[in-house]
Amino acid sequence: MDMNLERTSLQIGLLFSTEGPYATVAQALLNGAMLACREVNEDPSLHLQLEPLHVNPRGQLDNYRDGVQSMLDRGIVHICGCYTSSSRKEVLPIIEKHDALLWYPSHYEGFETSQNVIYTGSSPNQHLTPLIGFLFKEYGSTGYCIGSNYIWAWESNRVFREGITRLGGRIAAERYVPIGETDLDQYVIEILDLRPDYIFNSLIGSSSYEFLRRLRRASAAAGIDQPRSIPVASCTLSEPELHAIGAEAADGQITSSVYFSSIQTARNADFVAAYRRAFPNGPAACADAESSYIAIHLLARAVARAGDEDIAKVRAAVTACRFDAPQGPVMIDPATMHAYLTPHIGISRADFEFDVLIESPGPVRPDPYLVQWSRTTEPSSLPSQLRIVK
Repeated sequence: MDMNLERTSLQIGLLFSTEGPYATVAQALLNGAMLACREVNEDPSLHLQLEPLHVNPRGQLDNYRDGVQSMLDRGIVHICGCYTSSSRKEVLPIIEKHDALLWYPSHYEGFETSQNVIYTGSSPNQHLTPLIGFLFKEYGSTGYCIGSNYIWAWESNRVFREGITRLGGRIAAERYVPIGETDLDQYVIEILDLRPDYIFNSLIGSSSYEFLRRLRRASAAAGIDQPRSIPVASCTLSEPELHAIGAEAADGQITSSVYFSSIQTARNADFVAAYRRAFPNGPAACADAESSYIAIHLLARAVARAGDEDIAKVRAAVTACRFDAPQGPVMIDPATMHAYLTPHIGISRADFEFDVLIESPGPVRPDPYLVQWSRTTEPSSLPSQLRIVK
């Protein structure tokens, strides 16, 4: 390949709410995307010069619609963005109408495919179903679900409830609160009264942080070692959010994710070092930052392979691309346009990092509709694709 070829400029959109109730995570998403843009622009083999335009919807759904439309009006047809499923659902009709391509980098609840979306975040079989088997085997049969009142929590709790009951367990209660709600004492009181074996937390942003602090505080006042007696598990909590929670309750949180910054590989060490150099003021490297980083690198490789930014050509080309991501190899499944990713389960430490407890030996094919989720799951064993690390 001729390294002297002139670089092709490509405008791309970045749609992340760096203000609002989930600003910490969104900033990590933006950081990961910007780091990838820098690396693509410095890569002599790709011949691309990415020109990112960031729009900040500030967590407001109307602003997501307006933001996408403003990008489309500028001729931008490749947009990486959205954190919440409600924001993705809000922009998807506009993306589809204009035949643009949304590179969606967030873990999500599944049960969706679109020819106008490349999903680089984890599917439910890569984070949620492994967590169900892990909690049932390690902690018991009774769960409690609490989540933010929107589609992510609704669908995640539905799958969680079905999984636990399939294994012979039960859900003691299922509660929802508005996004950003921090008056959560009534739920803490209920939990301490019900004493479930574990809590499945699908709250996001400031609601989650305040819930975890209040639960830890109330448990300590009642003489309960909450991380051991009533552990909290989620598919969302990441390293920057441990900082947001604070030292009071940062430790002992269980997360099922495809990436932790503590993964012990040379590739990940390089990524974390580059990320820290680029963003010394944080937020810390995490699954969200890695997912948007993957999205931009796959976008660039697909455009390079396709020869231009045409949506149909890029969509076809991306399924032939493979990226050596910090978590391990990543590729896009042509049947679903979701990513093969590597599941992990970790538990947080007081220094705002995670110890990886369990991991998959390699990438797992995405199953966004849980078609392959067996109805004969054996509760006495760990999920088949996972192995114990420590």
